[in-house]
Amino acid sequence: MDFTIPNDIKELLRQLDQFIEDEIKPLEQQDDNMRFFDHRREFARTDFENGGTPRKDWEELLAEMRRRADRAGFLRYSLPVKYGGKGGTNLGMAVIREHLAAKGLGLHNDLQNESAVVGNFPTVKMWERYGTVAQQKQFLDGMFTGETRVAFGLTEPDHGSDASWLETRAIRDGDDWVINGQKRFNSGLHNATHDLIFARTSGEEGKPKGISCFIVPVDSEGFSVDFMWWTLNMPSDHAEVTLSDVRVPADAMLGQEGDGLALANTFTHENRIRQAASGVGAAQYCISESVKYANKRVTFGQPLSTRQAIQWPLAELQTECEMVRNLVYKTAWELDSVDHMEISDKVAMCNYRANRLVCDAADQAIQVHGGVGYTRHLPFEHIYRHHRRYRITEGSEEIQIRRIAQVMFGYGRPRG
Repeated sequence: MDFTIPNDIKELLRQLDQFIEDEIKPLEQQDDNMRFFDHRREFARTDFENGGTPRKDWEELLAEMRRRADRAGFLRYSLPVKYGGKGGTNLGMAVIREHLAAKGLGLHNDLQNESAVVGNFPTVKMWERYGTVAQQKQFLDGMFTGETRVAFGLTEPDHGSDASWLETRAIRDGDDWVINGQKRFNSGLHNATHDLIFARTSGEEGKPKGISCFIVPVDSEGFSVDFMWWTLNMPSDHAEVTLSDVRVPADAMLGQEGDGLALANTFTHENRIRQAASGVGAAQYCISESVKYANKRVTFGQPLSTRQAIQWPLAELQTECEMVRNLVYKTAWELDSVDHMEISDKVAMCNYRANRLVCDAADQAIQVHGGVGYTRHLPFEHIYRHHRRYRITEGSEEIQIRRIAQVMFGYGRPRG
């Protein structure tokens, strides 16, 4: 077994570091752009007078970062060559995501929008596998030109992880479909052109078969963005949506009728493993910064790092970080060679353990740094607030643990 990072990925990391120093750090420093990353970050980013949505100048800065990364050939690393990418592997993406997160907060890898110099495009596989030629042209091309921006509407007021119980319904009316229902935490709707709406079109409640996915223009009659949920980590693009007799044509369906949940699952495993890698990187940043501080901070005449009360919690976190990192790398490597459902339990392990790890590491970093750790002048509260949501979204940790148990005990959905 070879546990070394491939040479091409090592070289890519070196090139990324140089690019960040040469182009991204200067951009971060100019025009007081540091307001988006220092103690002012939440207030600089959030348009509190406009529903708590992201401010335009904040999103313009992120867009400029992506343009520079794209020109340098980094942004589309994970995409197929035909989309201007390099066909990057899941292992490569895991190593890169961890590496960028371990650098701490910055324009190179921001937590708020999962915006980084190496982009994550989990919906590409969904469009490729399920979209018609016309849909692929409109939404894959539009993704890069900015002409189309697609939100994701699965969760409902009474249904989150239990997505097979959706109450949103779509009924045929001639050649059209008419959709009625509500969506909650419908991400991306502050600037989306279209929304992917999952609705039951047939079948029994509680059964995954019978749920379909519709591409709904947000300016459709009867489509209402009621308000944005203000969250622990602001700004917010998570909308409450009502659909009242929203009419869409038959060709607005993405994929086959009744197979919507299978469609939704096409990108979740790649996304979960990449989120886990980011969690490991952010946890390592919190641990490393705490060690630095403990070595230089003097209390009662000695460095804080001489206290076992400081050493031991950080030693335990470093041990867990090493274990989770290796599990993430191994699982990402396996994703490159087997069908994703064959290792869904391993992806679940990575996801929930990494999410817990980074929350524990951020909390311990606050404790080690004492009063100053509790301030917004250090990044640990922001790291905690961001990563805390991943213990709920993308499948809650309880759902991840349930999947592991299903495989262990032979209950529920089989492995393959």
